[in-house]
Amino acid sequence: MEYPAEQNFIEPAELCLLAGKIMLQSGAETYRVEDTMTRMAVAMGLESSHSYVTPTGIMFQSSGAQSAKLIRIVERTTDLQKVAAVNDVSRKLGNRDITPSNAHARLLDIDRAGHEYPLLLQIVIAAIASGCFTYMFKGGMSDILPGILCGGAGFAMFLALHRLIKVKFFAEFSASFVIGLLAVIFVALGIGQELDKIIIGSVMPLVPGLLITNAVRDLMAGHLVSGLSRGAEAFLTAFAIGAGIAVVVTFF
Repeated sequence: MEYPAEQNFIEPAELCLLAGKIMLQSGAETYRVEDTMTRMAVAMGLESSHSYVTPTGIMFQSSGAQSAKLIRIVERTTDLQKVAAVNDVSRKLGNRDITPSNAHARLLDIDRAGHEYPLLLQIVIAAIASGCFTYMFKGGMSDILPGILCGGAGFAMFLALHRLIKVKFFAEFSASFVIGLLAVIFVALGIGQELDKIIIGSVMPLVPGLLITNAVRDLMAGHLVSGLSRGAEAFLTAFAIGAGIAVVVTFF
């Protein structure tokens, strides 16, 4: 089944790169990005297409006669709703339920869409999760409230600094420092009892769980460059969190 001629003005390579960019920026695994791009290319009649994906860039070639196209990935976050939305567009394109032009329009809408949840709600959820983690790690009932306050303040600091300064390491270090400092203050005031439990529970929203998972899955799928780079990023995040706490514990 061929698409109507007037709807074939969207270049397949550009469509595949747009889909791959959205997925990679939203936290998708490398092999999932490559698989989605390949399926979309096949759906548009490009049987011999090649893609090479790393956490910082995507290279795609639609055929041997055309030069490869490259797109740079600067920012990465976690938005699995966008990943699912792009997969849905890919499936509909493969089933001929939508045309390439319609798929391009939907991908642009997905790319422009912000986070589903407002920042305030994210902070509140992070705070509640911190309190729950504090209790789960054997903290007492008196430690739950400090865990909520420390976790919420630390996550808010991370979001604010990450918007102002595009160095994620500095934002994570500062957030963990604030968490450690507040935890020490709360324990000194007698509001909390178990300092280590409060700190551990409060930093959990900052822990790079998705990065570690994707790094392992990429390595298992044979994407060694992406797996090692994601693992290095996860290590730097963990180091930033630990360093911020260590500074507080050492000097306070």
